[in-house]
Amino acid sequence: MLMMKRLLAIVALLVSTSALFAAPASVEGFSYVKSLGGIDEYRLDSNGLQVLLLPDHSVPVLTFMVTYRVGSRNEVTGSTGSTHLLEHLMFKGTVNRDRTKGNNVDQLLERTGAQYNATTYLDRTNYYETLGSEHLAMVVEMEADRMRNLKLDDNDRKPEMTVVRNEFERGENSPFQALIKEIYQAAFTAHPYHHSTIGHRSDIEKVSIEKLRAFYDTFYWPDNATVTLIGDFKSEEALGLIRKFYGVFPKAPHPIPEMYTEEPEQTGPRRVTVKRAGQLGVVAVGYKSPAGLHADWASTQILSDILTDGKNSRLYRALVDKGLATNVSAYHGYFRDPSMSITFASMAPGATHEQVEKILVEEVEKLKKEGVTQAEVDAAVAKQIADMAFQRDGSFAIAGQLNEHIATGDWQNFVLLGDKFKQVTTASVQSMANKYFNTDQSTTGWFVPLAPGAARPAPAKPAPAQPAAK
Repeated sequence: MLMMKRLLAIVALLVSTSALFAAPASVEGFSYVKSLGGIDEYRLDSNGLQVLLLPDHSVPVLTFMVTYRVGSRNEVTGSTGSTHLLEHLMFKGTVNRDRTKGNNVDQLLERTGAQYNATTYLDRTNYYETLGSEHLAMVVEMEADRMRNLKLDDNDRKPEMTVVRNEFERGENSPFQALIKEIYQAAFTAHPYHHSTIGHRSDIEKVSIEKLRAFYDTFYWPDNATVTLIGDFKSEEALGLIRKFYGVFPKAPHPIPEMYTEEPEQTGPRRVTVKRAGQLGVVAVGYKSPAGLHADWASTQILSDILTDGKNSRLYRALVDKGLATNVSAYHGYFRDPSMSITFASMAPGATHEQVEKILVEEVEKLKKEGVTQAEVDAAVAKQIADMAFQRDGSFAIAGQLNEHIATGDWQNFVLLGDKFKQVTTASVQSMANKYFNTDQSTTGWFVPLAPGAARPAPAKPAPAQPAAK
């Protein structure tokens, strides 16, 4: 009962659009923008830095996060993986701080007992620290310093490249990661969601320090970043520190390049097959899905949940309960641009790819024709809202969730999404199934396991070239 009361309290605070908030701070040099769900937004007048504040004095801890609006969608051929490699190099020292001086990022933070890291994805890169609130000034100064004063030495790039290459190889050994990568590369022919965030091996190995410097100098500016601060702090003091350390930097000296490529309409089904060492096969069927801020997104998420989430889901009953799969799951993209909704079935021993794919597609077609029940929608919506609450328990958890909404294009969706889920209906779910889950906009992937040590089939010899017609 106590846990349920706490859950309801978190839901009321973070999901409801009517959450109360204190009067905004008034600090010279900042413009107050708006408040929603207890979060106050400010803009640093001198350079356009966006700042989000959510005070919580329950424990003397805070999370400081910087989100840069640059991800693998901003890369091109030859520089894939650069956003991620640059993220690694952001820990290697600045002109003011490095290991020889004893004040590098890791040295400063480890002395405080901080938990810290960084992540890169399709639409964003973020850096974060959770630490005692008495260290706020130190962490603001450190993060501001590496925004514009990074050293970027090729002697750091070379060993860090091998670390990133190892991450690439681990992904290649995962059936699901390998399959998602191949599906995206087949589904997107023009849009840069085509390539994975880790990048292509040759780009990871060969990208020059000069190209990484150019990438840094293009995107790492205050007007392309959001500072998020959650936890035990005073807003006036925090804004004063942010102005002191970030206010020394100007806006980007050039317009931040916009990624304007749109994916052409897909006009027929696509297929990929991945053959690697493994134990059991996987069938995946992906459909083009709307951008995270699109009005259709919440209903497509509930549609995906009804198909795959939990033992009462359509595909669990159709495949797992009948011994044809060991598990079903889904990947439903929440990104700045249209992406993919992919359904996976991990095959049970003895099942065939053809058999599992046939049933998966039949269940989708049945849903499109017959619709879903109110009970299915209610259960999926309730679970989404409960999951949102559990995922926002603590300053770091809240920062992590806010990060994804900043990346998608509007932090306010962090507060509004719960209400959007509540507006989903049986009719909207069926409508989304017919609008998006269509064969001509699908990409199907099979993971075919090879026995350890088995050789892959030799590639067919190319046919002799034919003379061009006169």
